[in-house]
Amino acid sequence: MHALLLENINSYNDTITALNDFLPFVDNWATCDIMSIKIFRNHLDILPEQLDIWLNSTHTYTIRFAIKMYMTYYLDENFDLSFMTKISKLRSDEYYVNMMIAWYFATALAKQYDSAIKFLEEKKLSGWVHNKTIQKAIESYRITDEQKTYLRTLKCKRTDEA
Repeated sequence: MHALLLENINSYNDTITALNDFLPFVDNWATCDIMSIKIFRNHLDILPEQLDIWLNSTHTYTIRFAIKMYMTYYLDENFDLSFMTKISKLRSDEYYVNMMIAWYFATALAKQYDSAIKFLEEKKLSGWVHNKTIQKAIESYRITDEQKTYLRTLKCKRTDEA
């Protein structure tokens, strides 16, 4: 309930304050992923500064939330390759962080294929995330059959390759 109430705060600064208070207590992916903070749409020019702070958190779901916000707001008309590069450099032992990175890149393949494919071709992701990204993209209806065939050729045989 708390996560859903955060969506209704009408001030960007108050929303950030409330999220900073709340995110360290999130302990599951469902609570993390349910939040859709609409006020962010009006502040896309300054939001990355806060997202970067969250990316550097020690809390699994704070990091996951930041990646989800990058996926939600910066893979379409506000696409910026530097954000994709930043996320590709993340390394974590946390399953739910790595799953979100894979989900981010699978979505990026659907929305910004020419940019995202380079991260797989150049093995810029950790091995596990690399292969999970390919798996998730192949399962997507937004990826063409031709792209899926090519993605299969990029799988790492060992997850420590990338």
